[in-house]
Amino acid sequence: MIKFYLRLLILSCSFSLFAQDYFPSNSGVKSDNNSNYTAFTNATIHVSPSEVIKNGTLLIKDGKVVNVGKSVKIPANTTKVDLSGKSIYPSFIDMYTTFGVKKPERGGNGPRYAASRSGFYWNDHIMPEQDVMASFKYDAKDASELHKLGFGAVTTHMPDGIVRGTGALIALNNDADNALRVVDGEVSQHLSFSKSVRSNQSYPSSIMGSMALLRQMYDDAKWYAAGNINTRDLSLEALNENRNLVQIFEAGSRANVLRADKVGDSHNIQYTIVGGGDEYERLDEIKATNATIILPIDFRMAYDVEDPFLASTLSLSDMRAWSQEPHNPRLLAENSVRFALTTHGLKSKKTFKANLMKAIESGLSKEKALEALTTVPAALLGKSNELGTLKIGAYANFLITSGDIFDKKTKLYENWVQGMQHVISNMNIKDIDGEYTFKLAGQDYDLTISGSTSKPKGKLESDNKSYDTKMNYADDWVNFTFKTADSTKTEYIRVAANVANGNTLSGTAIMPNGSEYSFFANKTSSDSDKKDNKSKEEETDDAFMSPITYPNLAYGFLEKPKSETLLFKNATVWTNEAEGILENTDVLIKNGKIAKIGKDLSDRSAKVIDATGKHITAGIIDEHSHIAAASINEGGHNSSAEVTIEDVIDDEDIDIYRNLAGGVTSIQILHGSANPIGGRSAIIKLKWGEAADDYIYDNSPKFIKFALGENVKQSRANRNERFPQSRMGVEQVFIDYFSRAKAYDEAKKSGKPYRKDTEMEVLVEILNGERFISCHSYVQSEINMLMKVAEQFNFRINTFTHILEGYKVANKMKEHGVGGSTFSDWWAYKYEVNDAIPYNAAIMHNAGVTVAINSDDAEMSRRLNQEAAKSVKYGGVSEEEALKFVTLNPAKLLHLDDRVGSLKVGKDADVVLWSDHPLSIYAKAEKTIIEGKTYFDLEKDKQMRAAIQKEKSDLINRMLKAKNKGLKTQPIKKKEKELLHCHSTQSGI
Repeated sequence: MIKFYLRLLILSCSFSLFAQDYFPSNSGVKSDNNSNYTAFTNATIHVSPSEVIKNGTLLIKDGKVVNVGKSVKIPANTTKVDLSGKSIYPSFIDMYTTFGVKKPERGGNGPRYAASRSGFYWNDHIMPEQDVMASFKYDAKDASELHKLGFGAVTTHMPDGIVRGTGALIALNNDADNALRVVDGEVSQHLSFSKSVRSNQSYPSSIMGSMALLRQMYDDAKWYAAGNINTRDLSLEALNENRNLVQIFEAGSRANVLRADKVGDSHNIQYTIVGGGDEYERLDEIKATNATIILPIDFRMAYDVEDPFLASTLSLSDMRAWSQEPHNPRLLAENSVRFALTTHGLKSKKTFKANLMKAIESGLSKEKALEALTTVPAALLGKSNELGTLKIGAYANFLITSGDIFDKKTKLYENWVQGMQHVISNMNIKDIDGEYTFKLAGQDYDLTISGSTSKPKGKLESDNKSYDTKMNYADDWVNFTFKTADSTKTEYIRVAANVANGNTLSGTAIMPNGSEYSFFANKTSSDSDKKDNKSKEEETDDAFMSPITYPNLAYGFLEKPKSETLLFKNATVWTNEAEGILENTDVLIKNGKIAKIGKDLSDRSAKVIDATGKHITAGIIDEHSHIAAASINEGGHNSSAEVTIEDVIDDEDIDIYRNLAGGVTSIQILHGSANPIGGRSAIIKLKWGEAADDYIYDNSPKFIKFALGENVKQSRANRNERFPQSRMGVEQVFIDYFSRAKAYDEAKKSGKPYRKDTEMEVLVEILNGERFISCHSYVQSEINMLMKVAEQFNFRINTFTHILEGYKVANKMKEHGVGGSTFSDWWAYKYEVNDAIPYNAAIMHNAGVTVAINSDDAEMSRRLNQEAAKSVKYGGVSEEEALKFVTLNPAKLLHLDDRVGSLKVGKDADVVLWSDHPLSIYAKAEKTIIEGKTYFDLEKDKQMRAAIQKEKSDLINRMLKAKNKGLKTQPIKKKEKELLHCHSTQSGI
């Protein structure tokens, strides 16, 4: 009783005492370096994810595991720790952090085109020589936060640059010096697509530029290693020295995972890739990379969808991601994709455990989870003998827990690193977490206690009201205070209660007036009880996953389209061939090709479609488009021939589906017009749902974008430091680069060793007639200029695009052999367009130039049939010829007319079934077919719209349920899709 009243006296002296942290005594093992043996007995020991010893002993000495097993001989003078009923696990490893590294500060103002360093690589963003240990400073506070999550070792690096230098493996040992903590000072080399913030060197300015730079860097490193460069380059030396380290590439999304792997494959390098958590969208492609993924588990919260207007702005893909992301680890495991887990990407590391539990609730096996945190990262770092397991000889990095580490109820007591103890929770304190009920002065209360073994927190409720509660727990006594229910007074009730057996609290409550009451609280449930009592409906909600479609957004397919045998009957067929327009004619599609065209056709295997009163044409082809790309311009240099749009195809761009709805089947995605010599094109078929690389034409013709005029001379730029800045300068760029390319080709053909230069390789292809130029153009003087430059170097321009003054030079274009791909009636949107006229296409056509109508615009592209029709009005072009402006003629300009552009037996079955005359504003594409696969169907589109609405409603209801259950939600932020054009500077990184 004396002890009891002493405790009450302390309680009455100061309420602030109850807010103080209580640091319990440890297990009796000192945390300083102990050269004697320590034996942990009677524990369930997880030696590795697949090896578990019941009632085992772990013997450690000098920071290493000496022995482990059921019958371990314990030497004399060994410190013994009885862990009956407890478990031991290997400490976790996070192989992608910036632990102990200060975030670099931004440097420089304005664009820079040359490197700022001498003796290093020509690009500032390539820094393989960077050693993270030069800027490393151990952060004990951050380490303690990681201890609580179970981590004992991390790999850290400088998060700056495209090639970021070496990373170090650090043991999170707060009681040692760096000499012991640094397990390996050079364990990894780090890369990304993002530039250094410390340099303002302009190149690269896009993800395709980063990819091209990396490829060129590897070629240069090979050339340097062969002793062909006399000048010392510290960057290339370091790159070659680091080649045998694990190469960790920060991608950040499944699309960039595939892009990073593409770069690695080009030089036989297998990257370990930091993913984005959306790999589940393309599991087959991710698996095919053979890469190990370092996997963030930054699962998004449900959206706050209570406002119907804001909820209507949410995309289906964002809503789906909320339910799908937690299943990503499970799906990777089921598809045999190896991965390690990381805290990278989390706004707060404290959410790591909750997200990990969410992944396990979503089907990730506990064994795979443990592998991803222990043996997988250890193996990747080449440290399997030292980390990741508790085998003999390994570091004594281990966790002591109250039970299964992946159960929510389990307590983490201690995290030992290199044989040194870090106490998280005192394992000798009774665990009193749970829910209690008690009655006091006629009032019923519900008390919830959590964190009792470290920092106890109490939550008190009565009559649906919550009361502020301050709690302290020590020596089997719980002390807490709470405000009275009287809102007009600031008065407190004080409680001191003894913990008898972990299930009851008994003691005394002192009221504000000093009167005392006996206090008794009985535990009604624990965390495990709540888990057991969870309804099946709640469990189903927790494990719910929206279906994955291809692509994984609205209007995606549950199954990718398959090639069919299709027979269209009684259509008006626009052949674009000598046969012209055929009335009441049948078209048979088989094996992805046009098999027959004629009357009264039949095929027993065919799906018959009545096309009476309807029209069939070849699929529309857009010669100049910027949809379906993650970035358009690489403007860091005045020539970017080394980059290619094929690297940045965006297979999830909704404009692909919209174009299919407009009858478009093929497009050329052109680089923008930021520089005179732009990047290489991607010529694709709009195979909605396929992976990015599967969009590209087989044996695709080689094209590149050139540009003239205001954009390339930077007429509207804020700064004009880069050459050229005049139309004369633009001409000189072409002459200079082709002169260099000619010299490069001569050196290459000489048989002597030469440094591979991708940019020059591409320009040589132009000189040799192996690559075609599509040139952005407006003014007749520049059009004439470029034809003369081409003739000077003995090649021809393939296509002038835009070409709004083409009518002025149509005869010269015909003589040169260049085609014109133009707008139908755009004019006066900038100064150099003032002389544009809507008769341009007709005049060039009548002069014998191959003419196409292009879009250069995501909205116009799905109405190209109507754009073609304008040439009937302006210039009197026939309807047949006008349709060819968007079908056969662009196919000719793209050197694809042997495959597409007309309806001819043997050509690809890229066809459109129209509801009306194809040039009519009333015509709708009812079916758009590519190689016999139906990628757009008007009737199915209606069904998909209804299904999308239903799915969104279902997800909204689930999010409302989640909020009502008390889960955190995030506000809705409206997103605007950027439509890319020639001048767009979106990086795509």
